[in-house]
Amino acid sequence: MPAIKRFGNCVIRMYADDHRPPHFHIVGPDFSVAVDIKDLKIIAGFARSGDIREAMEWAGANAEILAAEWTRLNQRG
Repeated sequence: MPAIKRFGNCVIRMYADDHRPPHFHIVGPDFSVAVDIKDLKIIAGFARSGDIREAMEWAGANAEILAAEWTRLNQRG
């Protein structure tokens, strides 16, 4: 699972050939969440907002990069 961006206590990752909707994972030492790229809502897992705040802020500012990476890793055809 490629690391897209690293932060102090967590990393943004994406799986290739993953299920829909387009999403990314924020993984930390004691948590893991899946976040919808379109609306930045957590679709699986749980983390305290303080643990993922920096990653979510970065994701909001870089949604186009995340969407492009999702497409690259999940092209079917």
